[in-house]
Amino acid sequence: MANKISILSTRPLEKALLEAAKAKDVQIDIVSFIDTSPAQTTGLKEEIGKILKQPAAVVFTSMNAVNTVAAYINGNRPHWDIFCIGNTTRQQAARYFGEQSIQSVGNNASDLADKMIASKQVKQVVFFCGDQRREELPGKLRQNGIAVQEVIVYHTISTPHKVEKAYDGILFFSPSAVQSFFYANAVPASTVLFAIGQTTADAIKSFTHNLIIESERPGKDELVKRMFQFFKK
Repeated sequence: MANKISILSTRPLEKALLEAAKAKDVQIDIVSFIDTSPAQTTGLKEEIGKILKQPAAVVFTSMNAVNTVAAYINGNRPHWDIFCIGNTTRQQAARYFGEQSIQSVGNNASDLADKMIASKQVKQVVFFCGDQRREELPGKLRQNGIAVQEVIVYHTISTPHKVEKAYDGILFFSPSAVQSFFYANAVPASTVLFAIGQTTADAIKSFTHNLIIESERPGKDELVKRMFQFFKK
């Protein structure tokens, strides 16, 4: 790998990933372009409280949703069948709700919906999501006769910044971050853009014609590894 590859990550990364990058002569700068805040209302607390008391099929598509809901369980694990996207979300869900609760993990929203539909066991689901959730998963489930109860548990806040430096590559982890980044920035034609999944890649395509590389599986570590592979000489 050539020396001094310069990468911008639009989301914080674990120390282990940054150390792995350093060992490969890759400099990763961290600049967050979105923030999240838990939804905190009496109505939400009551709604989650009711769901906690009953068996349910539950969908998580982000660790933000997992963390917010976990704050309400008070150490008591509900009898849920959990469906989620990506290994990071799966790990968080298993941490709080138990490994036995994980029923299926999808690579993206469409993939997870297909798995739930194919199981023929799911008739209705609770979808814990953010206020900027995508339509792919709930839309596909409803089209196939599965009732979806959406519960908004966190808010996504755009935090655009002007980036003065030119980078060899930029890591994007959500469509929301893509929109926030391009609100204040353009990129040189030579910059390679890395997307954690198809929906993020599609968001990038609406702003630029630069080369886009998708990770094969969702997860921050998977996207960073894909970046390493691309720049390896």
